[in-house]
Amino acid sequence: MDQLRAIRYFSKVVETGSFTKAAKAFGVPPSSLSRRVSDLEKSLGATLLQRSTRIVKLTEVGRVYYNDVQQILNQLEQSKETVRSYQTTPMGRLRISSMVGFGEKILLPLLEEFSELYPQIVLDVSLSDELSALGRDDVDIAIRGGYAPNERVLAIRLMDNEFIPVASPSYLEKYGVPEHVMELKEHRGLYFKAPAGPTPWLCYVDEQWHDVSGPVGAMSNNGSWLAQKASKGEGILMSTRWALASYLESGTLQELTFDHELAVTQHADMAIYLLYQKQRYLVPKVKAAVDFLVGKIKEKK
Repeated sequence: MDQLRAIRYFSKVVETGSFTKAAKAFGVPPSSLSRRVSDLEKSLGATLLQRSTRIVKLTEVGRVYYNDVQQILNQLEQSKETVRSYQTTPMGRLRISSMVGFGEKILLPLLEEFSELYPQIVLDVSLSDELSALGRDDVDIAIRGGYAPNERVLAIRLMDNEFIPVASPSYLEKYGVPEHVMELKEHRGLYFKAPAGPTPWLCYVDEQWHDVSGPVGAMSNNGSWLAQKASKGEGILMSTRWALASYLESGTLQELTFDHELAVTQHADMAIYLLYQKQRYLVPKVKAAVDFLVGKIKEKK
């Protein structure tokens, strides 16, 4: 027996006072509806309705049962409306994972504005440079630097992730401005420590790659701390242009230029990507976040 359907039939009989009217409301034969209500009574071991040729009345226990199931049916209806709203209105917990530096400088300020636009979305943000699986039970959206991933996710290129060499005017005045990339080997270096290890200073000279990293002055996975040390004249730093933008604008740090371009990897076309699973875009909270972040970040370019 489909107990929930039988309860709905029973409830409608009580509301309309008639098996015939209840059956019409559900579009089923009166005999079918009556049989299901009888099966419900048998399963409960109680008579819920007093039947006569003219009227249908609740028994005493029937009234108690009716009041109880009304609460259940109302709760089910509210739950149905909640699910419908969830599928049309951006709401619920949104899990975002981002690189630390990008998260602190770009993502978190944008999420303040996002929260004002979508107050029913609860943000769950994790900042880490470790790679994380983009699974349904892990995160909804991930922001990572590198090259377009091979995993089965959609990757939207947000911006370039170009690394540039910088130093403070005080450092350059004290130790001189390196004119050739090979001279960097003699300069104190401040190195960003990625999950795979410190990022080296590489250049392509005479059709081969060379490691021109200088002696280590400090290394960390905290780019802001390294930039502060560089601004105090403690060494040369290779970091992303977007992370150094405020230092370059103020003149606290200045970019070093060479005939041969520096890099931290032999792979070209480094970028920052927003990643999400294709099917998750259909969820309003994910669609709202993807559209908002892509639009805002590309405005900054």
